[in-house]
Amino acid sequence: MTTPFKRGRFLLPLSLMTLALAGCNSGGITSAATSLFSGGPEEVADKIKVNQVGYLPGGTKQAVVPAGKQSHFSVVNTATNREVFRGQLTPAAHWGPSDDSVHIADFTGLKAPGEYRLQVEGLKASVRFRIDSNIYQQLNAASIKSYYLNRSGIELLPQFAGEYARPAGHPDTRVLVHASAVSAQRPEGTVISSPKGWYDAGDYNKYIVNSGISTYTLLSAYEHFPQHYRQQSLNIPESSNAVPDLLDEAYWNIAWMLTMQDPADGGVYHKLTNKRFDGVIMPHEAVEPRYVVQKGTAAALNFAAVMATASRIFARYDQQFPGLSGEMLIAAEKAWRWAVANPNVAYEQPDDIKTGAYGDKQFADEFAWAAAELYIATRNDNYYRTFTLSNPAIGVSSWSDVSGLPWISLAHHVDNLTPAADKNLIRQTVMSEARRLWSRSSESAYRLPMQSEDFKWGSNSFALNQAIMLLQGYRLSKEAAYLDAAQSLLDYTLGKNPLNTSYVTGFGERSPMHIHHRPSEADGIRAPIPGFISGGPNPGQQDADDCPVPYPFAEPAKSWLDHWCSYASNEIAINWNAPLVYVSGAIQVLTAE
Repeated sequence: MTTPFKRGRFLLPLSLMTLALAGCNSGGITSAATSLFSGGPEEVADKIKVNQVGYLPGGTKQAVVPAGKQSHFSVVNTATNREVFRGQLTPAAHWGPSDDSVHIADFTGLKAPGEYRLQVEGLKASVRFRIDSNIYQQLNAASIKSYYLNRSGIELLPQFAGEYARPAGHPDTRVLVHASAVSAQRPEGTVISSPKGWYDAGDYNKYIVNSGISTYTLLSAYEHFPQHYRQQSLNIPESSNAVPDLLDEAYWNIAWMLTMQDPADGGVYHKLTNKRFDGVIMPHEAVEPRYVVQKGTAAALNFAAVMATASRIFARYDQQFPGLSGEMLIAAEKAWRWAVANPNVAYEQPDDIKTGAYGDKQFADEFAWAAAELYIATRNDNYYRTFTLSNPAIGVSSWSDVSGLPWISLAHHVDNLTPAADKNLIRQTVMSEARRLWSRSSESAYRLPMQSEDFKWGSNSFALNQAIMLLQGYRLSKEAAYLDAAQSLLDYTLGKNPLNTSYVTGFGERSPMHIHHRPSEADGIRAPIPGFISGGPNPGQQDADDCPVPYPFAEPAKSWLDHWCSYASNEIAINWNAPLVYVSGAIQVLTAE
């Protein structure tokens, strides 16, 4: 992700507009969006907060209502202006992260498809929302297609990218080995080729450690719900082949990751980068020299885990990718051996490199994750024993703490593991984390497990990664409470939050218009690329000195600024979009089931 960057042009708020990107599912992506407030508390006070995209007929449906003397709410069909549902509000309760008191309006009993508003006497009606059996299909497709629109090294053609078409940038066929990455076979200045991959975030660099959790999460979405993704068409260049588009998109990044392994020893470079961040320019205008920088333990283990995961998924598509599955597994085991021989090589940012560090000095979680994925892929019990020796705790995952990922994979494959695996332990461990999150959610005024300390850089991805863990609890137990709690977290990111804002570009009546993303800022198009989730509230406000306007709020769950300058709260990143892909697809599938 981008670290401090001097401000680009200031974009003033825009009026209501329609965003359209042809070719994502039937009908493309079309949703109304406005720029967020640039003012203060009056913009969100006394607002009823709903999921602005909408709800599934069979799913839980809740809204948040500011505390007051009211006791009831109603839902009105916007086509007929008739009340179709009436319910009682819960008693008001205080939520610390936003420092406000609210009621919950539960209208789960309303199942009829249509467009609605929620009303409470004395308050302005909510924004419009829909109930529809395919309500998250376009959201899911757009969140995946955002990766295509963030590809490195390829021209985005109008027939696939619509108005976001652009020339190719960063071919990365001539990349220099940095002084920190030298080896006997590759001295400083050696030229290597390392094309493809995704731009990491708002900047134009590519990082193995962040590609790890990002690519894995996309692969796990396919592995857990293959039928859903086999039927999906994203209108990308590879859509005509016999491979699901989600896997084609993941392969674009996997192909790059494979080039980041030193063939001589199996070590993996930490990142491919400029020496400094590019300015507010389009990819083809960025022509600074590119470097691969330092090998490290975190990079090798992230690489090993992703390649082991991909090897078992792409084995089904050997006709389209001859030999790829075997190649990836060999590369995974080679990276594993390098990491075992080099177990404590932390990334240290060289003095002349000023781009994102993604530094990590604790590797037990990465060892556990890579060992688990290699065990599942090879059925070699030695990898499982290494996993248990890592003494892996379970938690909500992020790029720097992947402790939840091995448990998710083991739980998915639990019925097919070798006798060496403690299957009861695997199930119980995942269920214990899901129960912990559900308990927090059930006690929350907003029905969320998020605590004040969870609002940090990329808080929206943390919320969605909590939802992923809750969904694993549901998949193991089939207890609806876990699915409902995951739905509440998706609702939060799509508008049922203190700022009354859908954090996904192009989705909802109020969504980000000024994300910290160089192509969206430099392309001259008024609307940002759709399908990106903004990082979300971050009370650290590390960009405050770089922004010409102040944050309207300081409370943890409200500390967000819809401005290009705000890399701390309004940047996008591949590891933040990945859980949006997983959760929107999973809830669509599991609720229908």
